[in-house]
Amino acid sequence: MYSLTQDAGVPQLAERSPKAGVDAEMFADVYRRYRPGLVRLGHLLTGSAAAAEDVVHDAFIGFARTKSQVSDPAAYLRRSVVNLSMNVHRRTTRERRHLETVTESIVDPVEVDETWLLVRQLPPRQRAVLVLRFYLDLSEAETARVLGCRPGTVKSTTSRALAKLKETMS
Repeated sequence: MYSLTQDAGVPQLAERSPKAGVDAEMFADVYRRYRPGLVRLGHLLTGSAAAAEDVVHDAFIGFARTKSQVSDPAAYLRRSVVNLSMNVHRRTTRERRHLETVTESIVDPVEVDETWLLVRQLPPRQRAVLVLRFYLDLSEAETARVLGCRPGTVKSTTSRALAKLKETMS
Protein backbone atom coordinates (compact mmCIF):
# COMPACT_ATOMS: atom_id res chain seq x y z
CA MET A 1 0.00 0.00 0.00
CA TYR A 2 1.22 3.51 -0.78
CA SER A 3 0.74 6.88 0.82
CA LEU A 4 1.82 10.19 -0.70
CA THR A 5 3.69 12.69 1.48
CA GLN A 6 5.45 15.99 0.70
CA ASP A 7 9.16 16.44 1.38
CA ALA A 8 10.90 19.60 0.12
CA GLY A 9 8.28 20.06 -2.62
CA VAL A 10 8.71 16.55 -4.05
CA PRO A 11 6.01 14.00 -3.26
CA GLN A 12 7.41 10.92 -1.60
CA LEU A 13 5.95 7.45 -1.62
CA ALA A 14 5.79 5.68 1.69
CA GLU A 15 5.43 2.00 0.91
CA ARG A 16 5.22 -0.82 3.38
CA SER A 17 7.53 -3.33 1.71
CA PRO A 18 11.24 -4.27 1.69
CA LYS A 19 11.93 -2.43 -1.56
CA ALA A 20 10.28 0.83 -0.41
CA GLY A 21 13.52 2.83 -0.74
CA VAL A 22 14.03 1.83 -4.39
CA ASP A 23 10.39 2.56 -5.26
CA ALA A 24 10.44 5.94 -3.53
CA GLU A 25 13.63 6.93 -5.36
CA MET A 26 12.15 5.82 -8.69
CA PHE A 27 8.97 7.80 -8.03
CA ALA A 28 10.91 10.93 -7.03
CA ASP A 29 13.05 10.63 -10.18
CA VAL A 30 9.96 10.25 -12.41
CA TYR A 31 8.35 13.21 -10.63
CA ARG A 32 11.36 15.50 -11.10
CA ARG A 33 11.85 14.48 -14.71
CA TYR A 34 8.27 14.70 -16.04
CA ARG A 35 6.39 17.16 -13.82
CA PRO A 36 7.42 20.43 -15.54
CA GLY A 37 6.44 19.20 -19.00
CA LEU A 38 3.21 17.71 -17.71
CA VAL A 39 2.26 20.98 -16.03
CA ARG A 40 2.86 22.84 -19.32
CA LEU A 41 0.76 20.25 -21.15
CA GLY A 42 -2.01 20.52 -18.57
CA HIS A 43 -1.93 24.33 -18.78
CA LEU A 44 -2.25 24.23 -22.56
CA LEU A 45 -5.12 21.76 -22.38
CA THR A 46 -7.07 23.39 -19.55
CA GLY A 47 -6.15 27.04 -20.03
CA SER A 48 -5.45 27.41 -16.32
CA ALA A 49 -2.21 27.08 -14.38
CA ALA A 50 -4.06 26.10 -11.20
CA ALA A 51 -6.11 23.44 -12.98
CA ALA A 52 -2.92 22.14 -14.60
CA GLU A 53 -1.25 21.72 -11.21
CA ASP A 54 -4.29 19.84 -9.91
CA VAL A 55 -4.45 17.60 -12.98
CA VAL A 56 -0.74 16.71 -12.75
CA HIS A 57 -1.03 16.03 -9.02
CA ASP A 58 -3.96 13.67 -9.66
CA ALA A 59 -2.01 11.97 -12.47
CA PHE A 60 0.91 11.27 -10.13
CA ILE A 61 -1.44 9.91 -7.47
CA GLY A 62 -2.86 7.52 -10.07
CA PHE A 63 0.66 6.58 -11.11
CA ALA A 64 1.66 5.91 -7.51
CA ARG A 65 -1.26 3.51 -7.14
CA THR A 66 -0.52 1.53 -10.30
CA LYS A 67 3.19 2.09 -10.94
CA SER A 68 4.04 -1.59 -10.60
CA GLN A 69 1.81 -2.24 -13.63
CA VAL A 70 3.12 0.70 -15.71
CA SER A 71 5.82 -0.07 -18.27
CA ASP A 72 6.16 3.49 -19.65
CA PRO A 73 5.68 6.16 -16.94
CA ALA A 74 5.90 9.09 -19.39
CA ALA A 75 3.15 7.71 -21.61
CA TYR A 76 0.98 6.78 -18.63
CA LEU A 77 1.31 10.22 -17.07
CA ARG A 78 0.78 12.06 -20.36
CA ARG A 79 -2.39 10.11 -21.07
CA SER A 80 -3.59 10.69 -17.51
CA VAL A 81 -3.05 14.45 -17.87
CA VAL A 82 -4.98 14.49 -21.16
CA ASN A 83 -7.86 12.47 -19.70
CA LEU A 84 -8.00 14.51 -16.49
CA SER A 85 -7.89 17.74 -18.52
CA MET A 86 -10.92 16.53 -20.47
CA ASN A 87 -12.65 15.94 -17.12
CA VAL A 88 -11.84 19.54 -16.14
CA HIS A 89 -13.55 20.73 -19.33
CA ARG A 90 -16.62 18.61 -18.64
CA ARG A 91 -16.84 19.88 -15.08
CA THR A 92 -16.29 23.49 -16.19
CA THR A 93 -19.02 23.17 -18.81
CA ARG A 94 -21.48 21.85 -16.21
CA GLU A 95 -20.51 24.63 -13.79
CA ARG A 96 -20.97 27.31 -16.45
CA ARG A 97 -24.40 25.97 -17.37
CA HIS A 98 -25.37 26.09 -13.73
CA LEU A 99 -23.92 29.57 -13.18
CA GLU A 100 -25.76 30.94 -16.23
CA THR A 101 -29.02 30.09 -14.53
CA VAL A 102 -27.89 31.62 -11.24
CA THR A 103 -25.82 34.68 -12.16
CA GLU A 104 -24.67 36.76 -15.09
CA SER A 105 -22.13 35.26 -17.47
CA ILE A 106 -18.49 35.26 -16.43
CA VAL A 107 -16.02 36.94 -18.80
CA ASP A 108 -12.59 35.38 -19.32
CA PRO A 109 -9.59 37.66 -18.93
CA VAL A 110 -8.22 39.06 -22.16
CA GLU A 111 -5.48 36.89 -23.63
CA VAL A 112 -2.32 38.51 -24.90
CA ASP A 113 -1.79 36.06 -27.74
CA GLU A 114 -4.57 36.05 -30.37
CA THR A 115 -3.65 32.57 -31.58
CA TRP A 116 -4.04 31.13 -28.07
CA LEU A 117 -7.44 32.82 -27.81
CA LEU A 118 -8.51 31.11 -31.02
CA VAL A 119 -7.13 27.73 -29.91
CA ARG A 120 -9.02 28.07 -26.60
CA GLN A 121 -12.26 28.42 -28.59
CA LEU A 122 -11.80 25.00 -30.18
CA PRO A 123 -13.62 22.01 -28.72
CA PRO A 124 -11.49 20.20 -26.09
CA ARG A 125 -10.68 17.20 -28.32
CA GLN A 126 -9.52 19.39 -31.21
CA ARG A 127 -7.44 21.48 -28.81
CA ALA A 128 -5.91 18.32 -27.32
CA VAL A 129 -4.95 17.02 -30.76
CA LEU A 130 -3.31 20.31 -31.77
CA VAL A 131 -1.40 20.61 -28.48
CA LEU A 132 -0.18 17.01 -28.61
CA ARG A 133 0.76 17.15 -32.31
CA PHE A 134 2.32 20.61 -32.53
CA TYR A 135 3.36 21.58 -29.00
CA LEU A 136 4.63 18.20 -27.82
CA ASP A 137 5.54 17.21 -31.39
CA LEU A 138 4.03 13.74 -31.04
CA SER A 139 3.44 11.64 -34.13
CA GLU A 140 -0.08 10.79 -35.24
CA ALA A 141 0.32 7.29 -33.81
CA GLU A 142 1.55 8.60 -30.43
CA THR A 143 -1.25 11.17 -30.30
CA ALA A 144 -3.77 8.45 -31.10
CA ARG A 145 -2.37 6.30 -28.30
CA VAL A 146 -2.60 9.16 -25.79
CA LEU A 147 -6.17 10.01 -26.77
CA GLY A 148 -7.27 6.40 -27.09
CA CYS A 149 -8.37 6.66 -30.72
CA ARG A 150 -7.15 5.64 -34.17
CA PRO A 151 -4.50 7.55 -36.15
CA GLY A 152 -7.10 8.34 -38.81
CA THR A 153 -9.19 10.09 -36.16
CA VAL A 154 -6.15 12.17 -35.20
CA LYS A 155 -5.63 13.13 -38.87
CA SER A 156 -9.24 14.17 -39.42
CA THR A 157 -9.48 16.00 -36.09
CA THR A 158 -6.24 17.88 -36.83
CA SER A 159 -7.53 18.80 -40.27
CA ARG A 160 -10.85 20.08 -38.88
CA ALA A 161 -9.14 22.04 -36.11
CA LEU A 162 -6.69 23.70 -38.48
CA ALA A 163 -9.48 24.51 -40.95
CA LYS A 164 -11.51 26.07 -38.15
CA LEU A 165 -8.51 28.14 -37.02
CA LYS A 166 -7.81 29.25 -40.60
CA GLU A 167 -11.45 30.22 -41.10
CA THR A 168 -11.53 32.15 -37.85
CA MET A 169 -8.26 33.95 -38.61
CA SER A 170 -9.43 35.06 -42.07
